[in-house]
Amino acid sequence: MDAIAQQVRDFVLSNFLFGKGGEQLADDKSFLENGIIDSTGVLELMAFLEQQFGIAIDDRELVPENLDSVACVTRFVCRKLEAGAEITGQ
Repeated sequence: MDAIAQQVRDFVLSNFLFGKGGEQLADDKSFLENGIIDSTGVLELMAFLEQQFGIAIDDRELVPENLDSVACVTRFVCRKLEAGAEITGQ
């Protein structure tokens, strides 16, 4: 879980904060409320998650509860990975 959080944090820092303000990016800090990511950025984040973790994100899953902070994204990715492992029997 920590590795996932770090990968998400690194992606957000390099793609949206351009390496600045990382010390202020708390795990529970809202991306949308704090102007870190806009609606287009959510799509970029989604593409990163799908590629990086080999998951598929349905349009109905594009909600703040899943994608609005490092903590939310980490929990979401973990759930998706666990669901995928259950389906494949791993």
